[in-house]
Amino acid sequence: MISRRATSTLARLLDRAPAVVLLGPRQVGKTTLALEVAERRPSIYLDLESSADRARLAEPELYLSGHGDKLVILDEVHRAPQIFQELRGIIDRGRREGRRTGRFLLLGSASLDLLKQSGESLAGRVALLELGPFDVLEVGEERLDPLWVRGGFPDSLLAPTDADSLGWRTHFIRTYLERDIPQFGPRIPAETLRRFWTMLAHHQGGLLNAAQLARGLGVDGKTVASYLDLLVDLLLVRRLQPWHANAGKRLVKSPKVYIRDSGIAHALLGIPDREGLLGHPVAGPSWEAFAVETLISTAPEGTEAAFYRTSAGAEIDLVLTLPGGRRWAVEVKRSLAPRPEKGFHIACDDIAPERRFVVYPGREAYPLGHGVEAIGLPSLAALLNDR
Repeated sequence: MISRRATSTLARLLDRAPAVVLLGPRQVGKTTLALEVAERRPSIYLDLESSADRARLAEPELYLSGHGDKLVILDEVHRAPQIFQELRGIIDRGRREGRRTGRFLLLGSASLDLLKQSGESLAGRVALLELGPFDVLEVGEERLDPLWVRGGFPDSLLAPTDADSLGWRTHFIRTYLERDIPQFGPRIPAETLRRFWTMLAHHQGGLLNAAQLARGLGVDGKTVASYLDLLVDLLLVRRLQPWHANAGKRLVKSPKVYIRDSGIAHALLGIPDREGLLGHPVAGPSWEAFAVETLISTAPEGTEAAFYRTSAGAEIDLVLTLPGGRRWAVEVKRSLAPRPEKGFHIACDDIAPERRFVVYPGREAYPLGHGVEAIGLPSLAALLNDR
């Protein structure tokens, strides 16, 4: 069992709020984490994909009121969206009776619908927590390469062989396309969405060019935008926005787009193992996307992430604005002898970050001059996590 960093955060939120929404893609470990927390307090677990458990909630107020002394865990809660209105009344009555925290834990796989439902019905009563795949702080520095190649989904990372790992990810993609995605949005042909997802994998970490994607799919720009919104809402794709403060320069306005789990990107591209990845043109962009996602996931709560690029070519791969307004600039290099480009120094002069880093695959941290530090990805992730 690999411990999740979110365990203590989840327990803390349950001690502060009457309801907590735990968001994350399917198979990322939400249920395992919820049941681990449930072992430490009186709890009841309902899986709303089970017809038997849904039947128990035919009269939700009557059933849930009978378990007012327990933490009620509702898994795949998007299958019963009407439950949110009922929860509001139950929570408010519990507050009047002195039961103010730790009443409900709601698990879901899509951010948009769940946030909308919980935000409208449970405003002021709910805390939100996102659970992603494993990161390097959870699996350890010695597993950094397998984590990059296979991704952080538990069954993929811990598979006995590369072939088993790739097989799991291939099945995961097919299941999402054929079964899960139709639950959350309009009917989209599975093959069309697979092509779109694969196109994003080929352009991992690239600027969004909706017109080019639309031409490749034979659809219009609005359709591409809807496909992208769906994958973002399902927590499978990240849209990294450009840094938008006025620096007196012409800045790139298109977001960067990449598949959040590197292993899923590699499976879409048919890359079977580390050797296949190192010989593939996507290796560099994949490492950059993996590093960016790792740092965003390990940054303290409230951190704002962006990238910086001017029309003249000055660029910072990742700009992190930490709580309190401290700004860090991060350049990602897939080289054991990393050197920042001239454009990185120019961009840093534009935005004046407090600290400047070049992340590389090595372990040693050392200065590069001009206030820039070379640092390994696990070390920078740990530094961020300690902020």
